[in-house]
Amino acid sequence: MRTQNVEADITVVGGGLAGVCAAISAARLGKRVALIGNRPVLGGNSSSEVRVWVVGATGHGVQRFARESGVIGELYVENQYRNPEGNPIIWDEVVFDAVRAEPNITVFLNTDVREVDAADIDGERVVTAVRGWTMGSETLTTFTSPYFLDCTGDGLVGHLAGAEYRIGREASHEFGESWAPEEADGELLGSTILFYTKDLGRPVDFVAPDSAKDITKTPIPTSRILRSGDKGAHYWWIEWGGHLDTVHDNEIIRDELRSVIFGIWDYIKNSGKFDAANLDLEWVGSLPGKREYRRFLGDHMLSQNDILDQIDHPDAVAFGGWSIDLHPVEGMYATKAGAHQRYSNGIYGIPFRSYYSRNIANLLLAGRDISATHVAFGSTRVMATCGAGGEAAGTGASLALDLGVRPRELATAHVETLRQTMLRQDASVFGIRNSDPSDLARRAVVTASSTARTLDPAELAPGARETPFALERDLGILLPVDPRLDHVDVLLHTERDVTLGASLWTTGHLQNAVPIDERARVEVEVPASPEPQWVRLPLSWNPDEPESVVVVLEAAEGVAVVLSDAQIPGVLALPHRPQADGDANVAVDESESVIAWPAIPLRGRTPRVRVSPATDAFDESRAVAGYQRFYGGPNLWMSLPSGADPETAESLTLEWSESQRIRSVRLVFDDDTDVELNTLHHHRTPDRIFPELVRDYVLEVCEDGGGWREIVRVGANRRRQRVHETSADDVQALRLRVLATNGAPQARVVSIRVY
Repeated sequence: MRTQNVEADITVVGGGLAGVCAAISAARLGKRVALIGNRPVLGGNSSSEVRVWVVGATGHGVQRFARESGVIGELYVENQYRNPEGNPIIWDEVVFDAVRAEPNITVFLNTDVREVDAADIDGERVVTAVRGWTMGSETLTTFTSPYFLDCTGDGLVGHLAGAEYRIGREASHEFGESWAPEEADGELLGSTILFYTKDLGRPVDFVAPDSAKDITKTPIPTSRILRSGDKGAHYWWIEWGGHLDTVHDNEIIRDELRSVIFGIWDYIKNSGKFDAANLDLEWVGSLPGKREYRRFLGDHMLSQNDILDQIDHPDAVAFGGWSIDLHPVEGMYATKAGAHQRYSNGIYGIPFRSYYSRNIANLLLAGRDISATHVAFGSTRVMATCGAGGEAAGTGASLALDLGVRPRELATAHVETLRQTMLRQDASVFGIRNSDPSDLARRAVVTASSTARTLDPAELAPGARETPFALERDLGILLPVDPRLDHVDVLLHTERDVTLGASLWTTGHLQNAVPIDERARVEVEVPASPEPQWVRLPLSWNPDEPESVVVVLEAAEGVAVVLSDAQIPGVLALPHRPQADGDANVAVDESESVIAWPAIPLRGRTPRVRVSPATDAFDESRAVAGYQRFYGGPNLWMSLPSGADPETAESLTLEWSESQRIRSVRLVFDDDTDVELNTLHHHRTPDRIFPELVRDYVLEVCEDGGGWREIVRVGANRRRQRVHETSADDVQALRLRVLATNGAPQARVVSIRVY
């Protein structure tokens, strides 16, 4: 046996997406990181060993403008390019390549941490070292560092260190949670094993193994949806063990899950009820994907009411949006729905106080073991949300080292520094405006070659196909609104004279994308017309700050709205027709606003609409000192439609009254965060590269009264955030010239920062 000692600035235990994002974020901030995983691949439940799809705040497209940015967002977008078929083997390499790209990370796979040293030093409990055993190489490694992150999912590191935690469900009275049981108990969400099939193009027999369960003697055939063409995470409901200890009874749970999988496949192949003659069983998992075990206690326990009321935490450093997704303890043997889901009316913030242990001073948390009640955990447990939290925890550990403070002090005395750092990294934060004092772009005068001042897709995407959409039901139109709105014009087909009712709704305190509060209603007499006609709706609104509203057109026989096959930032069509993600094994409340007014049916199709006065939603100032995400509007600069001539390229120019010394330029481009991505299935976009992303661009500087000098040239870009280290002195102006996009007719820039 070999022994070794490894010293790092930060030790991350857990190679799932939470640990990966934590390690990458810390490494990018200059910290030496040891990333330890106990499996041969990274990715945790998303890896090829388990094959659970990565979902997050988008909720399979239910939420709007909700796809994560930051590290997990980069992984999503890169996977879309490399892996459009959703191959879990390719996803493994997408994740590993992102880690390999960071020279500050040292990876230790197949290394099982099972010993933790902790001590009371200077009045506080701290972790001093962890030891991991690498079986294949017979190596025992002692890892030491000032900070440790428990990203293990099951929370073994924190448990061995003495961190306070809970297992099971809280009583409803403790946090006032209506979805919690009356009395606390030990029930958990169960574990899952998945299977893959393939069509061989010829008949294939299946002889069930002796271990296969006869599922006709269970509720499964009548209480669950079985389809021969489904595979992988479509069978998420093959779940069991919530009444057991999901760690100590892991082997029992595994055997039960595999017996049911073989029983399901025997039923599909041999019952005669399915078209499955040519299907073969290609892969069955051996490693249960766990949902729930320990949940540590931080200075704040996120609760059901934090999520559904969308509490605006002053230390929010990540966000979620997946439903509160709770499953019956009987799992696959339950006779009721496999999941009951309840959504917030948009995304919600997760405070940094939930990402560290309240009694272990140097232990941070990320993943499904963060400080949340069982009910809130039902939302925060999904992997993209875990990844966003990993970036927050990794960033927090890095800043704690830099500032010489503990995480608790970050959440209070240094919270603005933490949140601004997260925003600079383009992490999954929202409602935070760039106030970074080091950002030279905030001091510049910003001008653009052109700026879109309209929401009409015919002007922004000329030539896009147009089709009528009958107003058989109410239709909401989400619009960004400047501090003054006089009226809205909508292009309609009208077969007969009608009285059209319309109303204006605001979208709540977090400026969501659903109608919340009705503020005005009008009725307009509209004559019949053989051609589409513009109809004026005298709906005015004067908010103090730019925000979004929903204009609702009431159902009217013989009336149709003209829709364009073009995506306009910040504009959505919301038919009043309840729809979730279509999974028949899931129960939802159709009265919830995001379900009642779904964006899914008409996503990518925009009503022909005009606002007066002309919009400032795409003003060039939005690219400097802005929010970097949808928040009351799209928060980006967008040019008018551009030609293909590089000599007339659209540009964004920053000018300073005094010369500046530039060492770094950070760019964030538009990758349409309203589009849901999924690592293995549910690919809702045909584009491997987002057409909205800038493809080819040049950065130029004007120094000391001279002409423009090129300092950066990029071609074939497919990423949202690009960071360019450079060296330029005596700079009076900086110009970004957009030579081409990946397909969108306009140039779009979310943010430009200069250091």
